[in-house]
Amino acid sequence: MTKKYKHSSQSQVTFSELMLPSHSNFGGKIHGGYILSLMDQIAFACASKHSEHYCVTASVGSVDFLNPIEIGELVTMKANINYVGSSSMVVGIRVESENITTGEIKHCNSSYFTMVAKGKKEGDIIDVPGLLLTNSDEARRFIEAIKRKKSKQEQMKQFSKTLFDINDHTDVLKDSNVQLEITDLD
Repeated sequence: MTKKYKHSSQSQVTFSELMLPSHSNFGGKIHGGYILSLMDQIAFACASKHSEHYCVTASVGSVDFLNPIEIGELVTMKANINYVGSSSMVVGIRVESENITTGEIKHCNSSYFTMVAKGKKEGDIIDVPGLLLTNSDEARRFIEAIKRKKSKQEQMKQFSKTLFDINDHTDVLKDSNVQLEITDLD
């Protein structure tokens, strides 16, 4: 059987929703948890379109809220497959808000959701189609995802409980708001 490859445009998803007072937090801005919930939904839709299977969220990259979203703004989320492994996919999501009276558009946040395709039986993992890269921007996103994954693995290894030695890292703490009183040093 020939391996199947799909272009990211085949699974792109764009979603827009008007932000209502019921979506706001105590500060009168749209609640970040509500935005995260919408991001998870669009990541699911994008990954499911690519894999043609049910998908679950395996991890979420950092989510930095760059600009607040106001009640009455139109929020648009764009999801794109940036990377695929054997059963996992990295979905890049960009969130923008638009003031519908002025037309001003703000970039509110971006994040990467790692999704995994699942089979019908509990524990079944499904192989996903490969990704067809047709331009340098798509290749950049794919390579960036590989580098991010390797960097995360290296950091986890470096800070594993069995390998970590505080003496190798005290210089990092010099300018931090911390006082060391560690008693279990060798």
